Amino acid sequence: MPIANSEIERPKPVIEQIRPEHTWQLRRDVLYPGMTKHEMEMEEDADGMHFGAFTDNKLAGVISLFQHGDEYQFRKLAVNTAMQNNGIGSILLKYVIKHVEDDGGKRIWCNARTNAIGFYLKLGFTKTGEPFTKNGISYVIMQKWLTPLSDQQESV
Repeated sequence: MPIANSEIERPKPVIEQIRPEHTWQLRRDVLYPGMTKHEMEMEEDADGMHFGAFTDNKLAGVISLFQHGDEYQFRKLAVNTAMQNNGIGSILLKYVIKHVEDDGGKRIWCNARTNAIGFYLKLGFTKTGEPFTKNGISYVIMQKWLTPLSDQQESV
């Protein structure tokens, strides 16, 4: 009897910190097809942390994280289209959320594409305002309030 795709055991991706330029190809391929890879560089890339999810030693997903005091913004979450719907984006974002919590962050947020609102809601994010459009793409700010590790230890 054939095994359904949903029953196949998939290896959990390995998350590593990566250099900003290693995010550009996936950013372009997934989020901005039609633009050049060089256009994916953001001025603030040098100030952020960048993470990659690897499956079978291949970069499957990327996310960039920027600290502003005790708040963090993540940007450019992208998963290889051939590997989407396998939990890679959720694993990558949960990893970043834990990193922010461990670092004492109180809030994490993003400008979410409106077609991804459901993804963020499942991970405990809430909408904070009305949708807006930038470069022809509709977004809404999504946020999640966190309990820093220091506060968790005090309540034990």
